[in-house]
Amino acid sequence: MTNRADKAEIRNLESALSRVGGALDEFLKFEHPDAFNNRAQWSEHLGISVPEVGVGLDEVIEEINQWIIPNGSPITRPGFSSFITTGATTASAVASAASSIAAPQRYLGTAFNFLEELSLEWLAEMFNIANLKGVYSSGGSVANLVALGGARQSAFEAIGRDPSADGLDRPTAIYASSECHHTIQRSAGVLGLGRRSVRTIACNELGQIDMQALQEAVNQDLANDILPVAIVANAGTTNTGAIDPILKMGQLAKQHNIWFHVDGAYGLPGMLDERVADRYQGLELADSIIVDPHKWLGASVGIAATFVRDREILLRAFTQEPADYLEGSIDQSAEEQPVIEHSLDDFGIPYFDYGVELSAPCRGIVVWAMLREVGVEGLRERVIRHNDMARIIADYAKQHPKLELLLEPELSICCFRFSTDKVADLDHLNQRLHRRLVRNNVYMPSTTRVDGKLAIRPCYVGAHHVVEQAHGLLGAVLELGEQLENEMK
Repeated sequence: MTNRADKAEIRNLESALSRVGGALDEFLKFEHPDAFNNRAQWSEHLGISVPEVGVGLDEVIEEINQWIIPNGSPITRPGFSSFITTGATTASAVASAASSIAAPQRYLGTAFNFLEELSLEWLAEMFNIANLKGVYSSGGSVANLVALGGARQSAFEAIGRDPSADGLDRPTAIYASSECHHTIQRSAGVLGLGRRSVRTIACNELGQIDMQALQEAVNQDLANDILPVAIVANAGTTNTGAIDPILKMGQLAKQHNIWFHVDGAYGLPGMLDERVADRYQGLELADSIIVDPHKWLGASVGIAATFVRDREILLRAFTQEPADYLEGSIDQSAEEQPVIEHSLDDFGIPYFDYGVELSAPCRGIVVWAMLREVGVEGLRERVIRHNDMARIIADYAKQHPKLELLLEPELSICCFRFSTDKVADLDHLNQRLHRRLVRNNVYMPSTTRVDGKLAIRPCYVGAHHVVEQAHGLLGAVLELGEQLENEMK
């Protein structure tokens, strides 16, 4: 029976969401200071002991609106271009809220479970990989883990062993460039292959894997009876946005019957820009591909997708043993002809057997909502705009005497720096410049190193990123750089 407090909470849902929505609209004006400015006040107010008596929903909403939302993250600001993550679009936020209330799990015969699969099919169609089937997870870390779990299963099944059931019995190797994301090494560790099983292959001056070095590494391991598990290609590195030679890597993998994995967590949507679409040739050779909708597509954080050629291999790699309280609760063996008459009669697609999560939110509705709102054309326009922003910075840096382009951009990342012959230590100058940029709370790129040089590294992936911000960042870098030039000379 629902008590009066519960009934009041249900009745107040519309009002509560409206009140929080108003505070979020105010936050999205981006007129507030950084959260650290008010840290003493909000931490003192919020940092209390666990309450013995609750204050009620109204007071909770008031505290959220007054103390928490205004002191949120700078990641959602239009000028934030540090990490490859972004704030959720409105469609994403609304869809997430809907699923958290109407379908807290992605299973059962509901519209939410239906959209889980439909949205994966939409992504596969949009990226021309409709021959693959997908599963969502929490982010690129788990998405890579799931893909390499399939690779491990495939490699050992080929020699008559089930690694998921029986464990490993020999040394293995995964091949990835020195620019690969560190989740590749972590996945190898979690999967029992060992982080040191990842062969780090050198890159060329463009940040792409050296094919000759890759071939030599594979040949050496085969000669030493080491079992190759996967070759990993980057479809847009985190550091610089470089795209590996996907077609050549895929052909090498097929030549040696090695699982071919493409990490497109950030860069896979780049293929929507026709100017670089040819760089993605070879995706059809992939055994697995990942992409993170919570990056370039604007989903709320916690949504990645792993696509594989054979989803059943994921079931063999990650299946859990049957549990009476789960499988038993929908067992219809007593029925001569089982009939589905209720959403609890069927789990729907068993995503819990295709990855490492049992409990999991409905992520498909978020991707569905974004694609339904703007369509492929809307996403294509966004990708092209962001790639243009990187090129604007690159072109300007090549022409300006006090800027230096460190690497031609392929996607929406540009690596450049302030340069002057009046200061000997340009790395130190640009490090100080970067901190001043961030603390000004308008343009907030990150830094990285290119050929040993410290670079200012904006990465444009957010729906709020517009061309004017590229020009604004250039102006801010020049202004701060000239100030530091005078201070440090």
